[in-house]
Amino acid sequence: MIQVIGVRFQKAGKIYYFDPAGHDIVLNDYVIVETARGIEFGKAVIGKRMVDEEDVVMPLKKVIRIADDEDKRTVVENDTHAKEALQTCSEKIAGHNLEMKLVDVEYTFDRNKIIFYFTAEGRVDFRSLVKDLASQFKTRIELRQIGVRDEAKMLGGIGPCGRMLCCSTFLGDFEPVSIKMAKDQSLSLNPAKISGLCGRLMCCLKYENDQYEEAKRELPDMGTNVMTSYGKGKVVGLNMLEKLVHIEVAENERMIEYTVDELIEEGIITARATE
Repeated sequence: MIQVIGVRFQKAGKIYYFDPAGHDIVLNDYVIVETARGIEFGKAVIGKRMVDEEDVVMPLKKVIRIADDEDKRTVVENDTHAKEALQTCSEKIAGHNLEMKLVDVEYTFDRNKIIFYFTAEGRVDFRSLVKDLASQFKTRIELRQIGVRDEAKMLGGIGPCGRMLCCSTFLGDFEPVSIKMAKDQSLSLNPAKISGLCGRLMCCLKYENDQYEEAKRELPDMGTNVMTSYGKGKVVGLNMLEKLVHIEVAENERMIEYTVDELIEEGIITARATE
């Protein structure tokens, strides 16, 4: 076991483990750490805890210090410089006639690198732009192409549900989402209704998917012919989350609602073995 803290560098970014190195760090403290990008400023979103060494990437980087007021002022100054760099880079992109959309600009904490995030339909030859930016800012330049989901995460916005985008508020990582999830949840397959602002399938399709898959294994399929105590019937409706089945009895066109337990009692389905 090894002691770690979890640090996040962006509001809804990934959480990385660091060695607290003896510092008295508590939840929500700001810290200065060394990363692959250089010295960075982050927030402790997971307090000190013991984890298995297999769960961390070794060697574990150490916390340099708890951030002080001077460090926080540096972050504010970096944000101001980043906004200026965003304007400058946008003008230079237009000047070079490049087919790319600048999304965001970020200074590393120690200001030894500026990272420009952009989207584009395909590959972009931005070598001349990098040279131009390097001569302008006198520091290392990195242009990083991102996808439309990452763009939505950075810019934020309001989703079809009326709430702030999940990706920009609390989702640290994007999980795979498939059209099968929408089908299993009996949702409209109209792309306009199941797509987020990024144009991809909404991340929230994943949230209840496990419950739908479990219910689907327990309940009969739509259209299945079954024998009930009222006579022969057909499954015409499913409520996956409440695990209810609507069966239409052919003889008197009666609609019967069954729970899973009632289906088992009547022998319509068999009980699943518990693991």
